[in-house]
Amino acid sequence: MDLQITNYNNRFQIKGTLNKLNLKTFNAQFSNIFDKLDDILLDIEQVSSIDRAGVMALAKLHNESITKSKRLSIIGFGCKELYQHFKSEEPKETMVASHTVVAA
Repeated sequence: MDLQITNYNNRFQIKGTLNKLNLKTFNAQFSNIFDKLDDILLDIEQVSSIDRAGVMALAKLHNESITKSKRLSIIGFGCKELYQHFKSEEPKETMVASHTVVAA
């Protein structure tokens, strides 16, 4: 299924697959979105699959919201790949000479 994005009152519903092939559509929809809106809500309930490029696009949107002090909410159970990506990012621990654990 192709990517479909609908919008109503700052709520964006994403349907279909979010992958490298249709990333241009996603990026066009959300290019400079935080220059126009202070907060947006992404509903990914109907996203059937997402690849690494799609996850990175969502992460980029998240980072943009942080740097511009805007609110981004992602709701819906959508696809498990997205949750696994963010769940797997845990702080790395590094041992230093004095055998002290430091979070990196």
